[in-house]
Formats: sequence, structure tokens, C-alpha cells
Amino acid sequence: MSTRREVITVLGGAAAAWPLAARAQQPERMRRIGVVMAYTESDPNGQVQVEAFRQQLQKLGWIEGRNIQVDFRYAADNPTRIRTLAVALLSLGPDLMVSNSNAVTTIVQSEVHSIPLVFVSVSDPVGSGFVNDLARPGGNVTGFANFQPSMGGKWLEKLREIAPQVERVGLVLRQEPPNIGYLKSAEVAAPSLKIKLINLEAQSRDEIERVIVTFAGEPHGGLIIAPNVVNFANSDLIVALAARYRLAAIYPFAFYAKQGGLISYGFDASDQFRQGAVYADKILRGAKPADLPVQHPTKFEIVVNLKTAKALGLDVPLQTQQLADEVIE
Repeated sequence: MSTRREVITVLGGAAAAWPLAARAQQPERMRRIGVVMAYTESDPNGQVQVEAFRQQLQKLGWIEGRNIQVDFRYAADNPTRIRTLAVALLSLGPDLMVSNSNAVTTIVQSEVHSIPLVFVSVSDPVGSGFVNDLARPGGNVTGFANFQPSMGGKWLEKLREIAPQVERVGLVLRQEPPNIGYLKSAEVAAPSLKIKLINLEAQSRDEIERVIVTFAGEPHGGLIIAPNVVNFANSDLIVALAARYRLAAIYPFAFYAKQGGLISYGFDASDQFRQGAVYADKILRGAKPADLPVQHPTKFEIVVNLKTAKALGLDVPLQTQQLADEVIE
């Protein structure tokens, strides 16, 4: 039996439960997972997702320090750091790599050739070149996607429901294929809602501040915050700017609303990390990524921050409150 320690790098995923009998058969050697996160280590949102991943692995029989070691690395929105961390993890000889976000997955995939890669929370995995087909991914990559391109239009509709006075909406995005899909679907929906849609492209923290401040120079404005690594890493700045300039904004994840954002419409990102742990478990027990379908969320949640709405002078419709999964007083 080989005594070589192996490393597993996990960057996302989840799925159906693994058979109990299979879980009971613990591997004879220590395994290892390397995870590259699109957050800073101090970001509480990233830590919640990391903990969800760890807990699900434990439920599946993987005990850190006993039969598995999981190495988490935090790259935020720095491409150079993403590549450096990925290469360093790969040098440990991992069994599996895991990534979250399009930016991280793009770079990690370019470095991973002979071991599985599981992604979590990416947009348009086929259009982004991560897999050839959702049902039969092929190759060594699979995982969990976040939003369909049509979400751009849905975010615009939800924003108009809660802030009917909005006439101009800026979509804060990073220039990459999935975000273009959100932009196009929002452009289709905008005329019927009598909204002027504006592309606010931002590739860095400084650019986010610049485009939002410039946009806020005219009245009746609102924001849609697209799901990408730059916006994740700068959620504190975005929420603060929206409050300072009195901009009604809709966000893709609940943590924005819990930080003080007006409304979020999206899925449970932590749950996708739990699902990612399930896929990691399956692969470590012999499943091939090529045979594990890429999955989209099946449930979306709405979180409304009434305190923020009051500060903006908005009267949140009772129906919106009743439909919300969480209302922050």
C-alpha cells in the first residue's frame, strides 16, 4: 500500500446522497483537498461557505486529520494570486481541486489537467468553456452553476416592484460572457418596464466606486449587482455606496441584504458548497466528473431589508414581504 499523502482540492459542488454502505467503507489512506476561494480569508461570507463544505464532508465520513486534509486558499479578485495559489496546491499532488466563481475556475482549469475539478457558483458553464454539456460534462470538470442568463430581466422586474420610482438602472458587472447574458436579458425587459438600462462595467474596487458615483449624479437611479468575483470581494463598498447615494439596489445573494442592501434575489450559496462536498465525496470514492451532471439551483430566495427601505423612503409592498424568505427589520 502506498504511503504517499495525497491532496484534494475542492472548489464547489453538491448532489444526491451517496449510498450509506459506500460511506461506511473509509479509504485506507489520507486524502487531501485543495480549495481556492474567491474571497479574502477575513470575509465572513466566504467563511460561512467554507464551514458548510467542511460540515458536509464530515457528515459523509471525511474527518479532517484522520482520513482527509482540506487546504483552503483565499484569492479574492486577484488573478495573479489565484494562479499562484492554484499552482502551489497542485504541487502537493491533490486528488481533487475545487473552485468557486468564474474568475477562479477559469484560471484553475487552465492549470488542472489530470485530476478532477469541481466548481461551485459559476455562471454559464458551457458558454464559459468549463464543460461541453450540462448533462454529460465530459473531461475532468463538473460542478454547480448559479444563475441562468434570464436572471438579468428578473432582477430588473423585482427591483421595479420594490422601487417603482426608479427610471434608470445601472447593471454593475465584470466583462465576461455570463455577465453579458444578464445584460442582454435585462435590456429585453427594460422597455416594457419603462427603465433606461446602463452598463456599469467595473473590473476593480476603484472602478466600482467610480462608476457608481458617476451614475448617482442623476436622479431616480437604481442598481443591479451582477454575481462575479469583483462584486463579491467588494460587497461592503457596494452596499455603502448604494446607501450613501440613496440608490435602490438588488443583489444576487442574501449576504448583501444582511449587510444592509435593499433586496436580494438568488439562491443559498452555502447550500451549493454542501452540494459541492457531496460531489467531492463521490469522486473520491470512484465516480468520474464526466458522469456527474452540472446542476443549477432549484430554489431561489428573496431577502428584504425593511430598515434600508425605510432609509430610502420606500414602502415595500405587502405582497413582496409575504413572498420573502426573510424580512430584516
